[in-house]
Amino acid sequence: MPKATTAGPLSTPAVSPRLLWTALAVVGLMLLITYLVAFDQGAVSRSGMYLHELMHDGRHLLGVPCH
Repeated sequence: MPKATTAGPLSTPAVSPRLLWTALAVVGLMLLITYLVAFDQGAVSRSGMYLHELMHDGRHLLGVPCH
């Protein structure tokens, strides 16, 4: 029977703070864009229904109800 070997402690890879903040900024921007395209009915966008009309066809293409 082979001898069992003891594994050393696992080391976690270092993530630079710059990479972390960049990733968080990209995720935040994507969430904002998703909200504006899918759910904003003119409440957040100061342009009223302009954004709604601009994204109207995209909403139907994605299957997001807007009426």
